[in-house]
Amino acid sequence: MELKTVKIADEPKIEVHGRTIASRDPVMLLWTGSYIEMTVRCSELYIDMEAPFETFENWILIEVNGRLMTRQMVPKERGWLCVFRNKMASKPTTVRIIKEVQAMNSDKLHCLKFYSVCLDGDILPVKPKKLKIEFIGDSITSGEGAIGAKEEEEWISMFFGHSNSYPYLVSKALDADYRVISQSGWGVRSSWDNDPNCSIPLHYKEICSVMPEETFRPLGFYEENNFKAWRPDVVVVNLATNDDGAFHNSPHFDPVTGEEFKQHMTGDVFSNGIFYPGTDYDPDDLYKLQRAIKDFLRTLRKCNVDAWIIWAYGMLGNAMEPVIRAGIADFIKVTDDEKILYLPLDPVSDKTVGARQHPGRPCHKQAAEKIAKYIQGLMPHVTINRNSRKKL
Repeated sequence: MELKTVKIADEPKIEVHGRTIASRDPVMLLWTGSYIEMTVRCSELYIDMEAPFETFENWILIEVNGRLMTRQMVPKERGWLCVFRNKMASKPTTVRIIKEVQAMNSDKLHCLKFYSVCLDGDILPVKPKKLKIEFIGDSITSGEGAIGAKEEEEWISMFFGHSNSYPYLVSKALDADYRVISQSGWGVRSSWDNDPNCSIPLHYKEICSVMPEETFRPLGFYEENNFKAWRPDVVVVNLATNDDGAFHNSPHFDPVTGEEFKQHMTGDVFSNGIFYPGTDYDPDDLYKLQRAIKDFLRTLRKCNVDAWIIWAYGMLGNAMEPVIRAGIADFIKVTDDEKILYLPLDPVSDKTVGARQHPGRPCHKQAAEKIAKYIQGLMPHVTINRNSRKKL
């Protein structure tokens, strides 16, 4: 059979996963773990794509029939990428092309674009998943440091390893469709360096408003997400690690207004440009964080009416666990919501650490096994796929 080119915009059987705009000409992916998926019956397959960027290049995973075939950097220029050749054309093959790197919010060009596929056969419907999971978090959820040697310290795209992260591993174990909303350094009230604009709850309702406004607002990424179009069965939140960091770091001064923001330790002193941290957490700021957690749970429930919401925390310290538990308890007290739960995760160790002093694959695997088992306990009809362990 001769090769033929099919525009993705004209072929609904090619599925797009992850939050993005409705336009498929081209498909644009920003969030980590976003992917296109297709089932084909052909001997060779090519994808027409580009990956523009200013500073942070994109990496992708290519899965064939559920197994990772390649992890690679993508050139910024548009061109054809060969997915496979010389396969048995009579056998259906399911392919996923997955974004390995998080949405890089300081890069006004960073994204993946998919235009067309070229194949010598047919495109078939993708087998639907029985479970949908949304993962919300920070660098841990983005897979920062989940790939690479322990001594690696550069903050670059190469060391973002979605393929080793717990969202990916949980989705494989439970055979789930999934989405990831995550940003390195961000928290519930502020980022690790006390920037209140770097708060996941501030941006949760929009498709992807963490990216530079000048480029992505005109494209529609600042519009409200359609929460009715994709309803998760489970929402897993892993936030507050960076709020803990903010207590120990210098204040943030807004460059426009000059206003200061700080999650304080008692006895904090900032003098002559030097920050001298205090010795204990300020009770007022702990309460403000507790209230912010409660408010975020209200947003999550409004947007995800029927989902189980699991706050899973502890991979990089658990100092904020009492605050998270208190925020959850406050929300339940007001709403009687019985589907809001807390799940402690095992901390990283010398044996499970990865690059950039972040959790490595062994730590993510521990977390994934615990989360998957917990979800299975909530939803008995869900089974854990024991054969899902991939090999790199």
